[in-house]
Amino acid sequence: MALSVLLAGPTAARAADPVDLVDPFVGTSGDHGQLTPAATGPYGMVQLSPDTRPAQHAGYDFAATQLTGFSHTRAVGVGCGGAGGDLHVAVGYAGDEPVWSMDKTSERAAPGWYRVRYGQGIEAQLAALGAAGVSQFDMPRAGIVRVVFDPRHGYTRQRTAEWTAREAGDLRGRMSAGTVCDAGLYHLSFAVTLMLNERPVTVAATHLEGDRLAFDLPVAAGDRVTVRTGLSVVDPASARRVLDTVIGARSLEQVRAAARAAWTTELGRVQVAGDDERARLIYTHLFRVLQTPVRIDDADGWYRRSDGSLHRAPKGRHRYAGWAVWDNYRTQLPLLGLLDPDRSNDIAASLAELYLAGKVQWATETEPFITVRTEHAGVALLDFRRKGIDGFDAGAILPLMITELKDLPRKTPDEQIETAYDTWAVAELARDLGQIDTADRLRGEALAYRDMWRRVFGQVSGDFDVVKARGLYQGTLWQYRWAPVFDLDWLVDQGLGKPRFSAELTRFFDEGLFNMTNQPDIHAPFLYAKTGEAEPTSRLVDQILHRPMDHWYTNGGKRAAPWRGRAFALDPVGYADGMDDDAGGMAAWYVWASLGLYPLTPGEPRYALTTPSVRKATIRLTDGHAIAIERRGPANGRLVSVRWNGRPLDGLFIDHAALARGGRLTFVLSN
Repeated sequence: MALSVLLAGPTAARAADPVDLVDPFVGTSGDHGQLTPAATGPYGMVQLSPDTRPAQHAGYDFAATQLTGFSHTRAVGVGCGGAGGDLHVAVGYAGDEPVWSMDKTSERAAPGWYRVRYGQGIEAQLAALGAAGVSQFDMPRAGIVRVVFDPRHGYTRQRTAEWTAREAGDLRGRMSAGTVCDAGLYHLSFAVTLMLNERPVTVAATHLEGDRLAFDLPVAAGDRVTVRTGLSVVDPASARRVLDTVIGARSLEQVRAAARAAWTTELGRVQVAGDDERARLIYTHLFRVLQTPVRIDDADGWYRRSDGSLHRAPKGRHRYAGWAVWDNYRTQLPLLGLLDPDRSNDIAASLAELYLAGKVQWATETEPFITVRTEHAGVALLDFRRKGIDGFDAGAILPLMITELKDLPRKTPDEQIETAYDTWAVAELARDLGQIDTADRLRGEALAYRDMWRRVFGQVSGDFDVVKARGLYQGTLWQYRWAPVFDLDWLVDQGLGKPRFSAELTRFFDEGLFNMTNQPDIHAPFLYAKTGEAEPTSRLVDQILHRPMDHWYTNGGKRAAPWRGRAFALDPVGYADGMDDDAGGMAAWYVWASLGLYPLTPGEPRYALTTPSVRKATIRLTDGHAIAIERRGPANGRLVSVRWNGRPLDGLFIDHAALARGGRLTFVLSN
């Protein structure tokens, strides 16, 4: 059920090409997103990006003016110092210090492409698609150019590196390094062709310390050095086949054009009229949403699971890795389920295979690619399946999911709530499979958290606004108070009672206790849908999307004074201070909210509704049906009703199944 969304502003305008509205530099400065302007394709394994000094979590900082080279991988906007930076390539004139000044005025980026001049005027261009990339260096003067490949470069602990072939025209090797937070290890193979003026280089390598290889090339002014690279989770020979299949003899411009075409297809699922700031932010954030997880099967379908075992994807299907489920199960994975259910079938099958391979909460020692953590995979699978995305054998993995529940943490209040959510999801999956006794037993275990919730969260106490109080992982008791989204009926009706729930939720926002820079409470603005109050959500979402606000919290504590600014901005300082994009988790929040929809409870296939930030949207389904979204009334008006096919909805929710059948969703505003 591929979707295409047409968003139109208040005035008629020719639709701009979505690719041209993406700004890859948003969120790349300081601790404001932890992103890079990497050349990459949709869901691409290669993230080919400059490495700067100083750098942030992904090896790059927009504010930096020094360059050490370019590397091929990175995690997308995650914390703990990030991960990746694999197979670093440094190209400069012999005798230069291996740190060069960047000409920041020359720096440009677009989806799939990057360019900068550095050092003595070398112009570097990068292009990437899937598991392969091309780095091109135009030399401004004659001399000896040294090209250095470093397989041990990275942002986490490097465990192993090995060259299996050392000829410049056919370099091959493998390496392993720590996953994000060094919680496990991932293993990657690579193949490289080094070329001078489009011909393979034949000079011998010089071996440097740390398993680095150097090639000294005599060049004339205007000569071009090219590095073509393929990656594989299987072995170096497979990496070579990837390189030959994806890149082959194509030039950088041809690879760039292919990447642009791929991004045009993916971003075209959302078409925004005009080129104003809101259109650019929607596409820039959608660009981040569509980068993870990454496709890991080779051109012939082979891939490795998280236990290191070798498998082949069914014909016509693919496999994915690079998980940050705790970060993005709330927003990014549900958005993929809406926008691209066919691909989501493969993503769901890949998540399910984690259980078959011996799933752990963070990472194994045999991961196929950079990954973060996999908590709440069961919630994501339930959510996919209830939306008709059922490309996995739920019955086969249910016993494994039940077994996993026994080892989930339950010491702290947040752990008890999160484990209850996981238990609820497994119970619901069992119910959907007809295993009623198992479902009833697990549901009882899930809802046992309520006694703890009453004791800890029922009454506001002196430590409610203390980050990490009572052992919380991140956040405050105020922020985790609203976390049981799987049990909202009880929370509203009995846990607090509807009047008190509304009043104390309002107090939460009025007193600046909400934290948009981390995930635990990012759903809170949409909780008013449970009390039938439209106006507070509309007001809060408008503020978060478009206006400066006070941000009081870091992951480690509360600031003495707030950082004031926009949570989302069209700027290298593109997120609030300390706010990571977290593998598309925050970017997806922006896209959802802009459309006036939000998946308040992943696992329940329905969406909370609020005033969209655009006047019109049309979602066209591949079966010929369409969903027309329209905002009627003054732009700054109050939302007074929502209608589906002309009939008022009973509340502020709409089912996924209804949207999938097509119709008209109208938001009516009044003065």
